[in-house]
Amino acid sequence: MRIGLIGTGRIGSFHAGVLARHPGVDTLVVTDPDAARAAQVAARTGATAVASAADVLGAGVDAVVIASATSAHAELIGRVARAGLPAFCEKPIALDLPGTLGALREVDRAGSVLQLGFMRRFDPGYAAARAAVRGGALGRLHTVRATTSDAAPPPAAYLPLSGGLFRDCLVHDFDILRWVTGREVTEVYATGSDGGHPMFRAAGDVDTAAALLTLDDGTLATATATRCNGAGYDVRMELAGEQDQITVGLDDRTPITSAEPKGPAAPDKPWPGFLERFAAAYEAELDAFVRVVRGELANPCDGREALHALRIAEACELSRRERRPVLMTELAEG
Repeated sequence: MRIGLIGTGRIGSFHAGVLARHPGVDTLVVTDPDAARAAQVAARTGATAVASAADVLGAGVDAVVIASATSAHAELIGRVARAGLPAFCEKPIALDLPGTLGALREVDRAGSVLQLGFMRRFDPGYAAARAAVRGGALGRLHTVRATTSDAAPPPAAYLPLSGGLFRDCLVHDFDILRWVTGREVTEVYATGSDGGHPMFRAAGDVDTAAALLTLDDGTLATATATRCNGAGYDVRMELAGEQDQITVGLDDRTPITSAEPKGPAAPDKPWPGFLERFAAAYEAELDAFVRVVRGELANPCDGREALHALRIAEACELSRRERRPVLMTELAEG
């Protein structure tokens, strides 16, 4: 199989290594606006570097992985769809609902495949939590607590392009909340704090945020995030039911220290970032994409899933700005 890869930044470079090692991938063709960076990735992985996305599409590839800058996602999804090729794209499709809906219409018109990169769906802990919830092991689920904490803020130049903390970061929690519980969010109430570095205020963003989400069966969920968690990269989900309670993301590298005299100490090697914490999940989602292209597997995360998560993020942004609860019915469904 010949795979094209558009974008060789941090996540694109990682994907290139995964695809180059995959037994089902014979040829990898890569491109990036930074030609030198693409050439370096090609040299490291044995791929072929080409000058542009058009060259990737003209190279006889069987499918395309999009890991470009977020601002280019929607346009590239449309181009790949019109070329009749399956696409894997890192989240998000776009930073707003109109852009997302436009790209999805392109995919629908072409009748092509679009798999979105919500890697947590491929993490064993989240998969086990989904099985426990849906199999009734917890009894009636009443509370979910999700958190995503970055060890250090991204570069200042990234913030205005990110879409903000809800769309860029917490969107993963919104997606995995739906996937694990099988329920839909009906109402949100969100707030944020920009008390950290001035670059967040300059970008109109926040460095810390919290949302209270009501699910359609009455379950209450909280989702919190911060860019400034000096202890390390911390992603967890706690699910509490009438019969039991479980946690995803609690292991010997979780960057948390117990204040109890007999509690666990700080980890020797806390998780430093998302690539290390979810390396296996990133590999699994690309393996799934190869199997989707071969016709061996149904699409595990199509574009509509990204739309649902983005709508929740949009509702949270609206709630934060207007300081009020927001019903999901206030946002267009597409």
